[in-house]
Amino acid sequence: MILHCNFEELRALTAGGRSLLEEDSEGHASVLAPAESRARVEALLPRLTGDLSVASLAEARGMRTAVHAIVEFLRVEMEATILATHAADESAVAAYFDFAHALSVFHRLHEMVTEMEALVELVTGEPADAETARTFRFPD
Repeated sequence: MILHCNFEELRALTAGGRSLLEEDSEGHASVLAPAESRARVEALLPRLTGDLSVASLAEARGMRTAVHAIVEFLRVEMEATILATHAADESAVAAYFDFAHALSVFHRLHEMVTEMEALVELVTGEPADAETARTFRFPD
């Protein structure tokens, strides 16, 4: 399956992911992502060059974990920027748009995971377990 992303969404995810990892590595992030989420973000960043091909449910779930971590980081950054400046300040507006673009991708990715889970269950007759999530393939 293919997750379509526009330039602004890819830029917001890339910038948010890099900032999350940078702040986590410095140890002073306002919200530290769990180790699994950080690893997923690290794996996702090099792929953020265009539309994303997703071959398995396990891969989609991993991407969802990464994007969720980025969205939550950007939410905290947006709120902090608004409180530190003003809701109409240029930096606050930019933070809002980064958050909104990442949230849009998360929503589409979450819907994709739900559809993939339903397809696996329809074809196999049971909910996807860890093995099925890794081995059941979805064509582009």
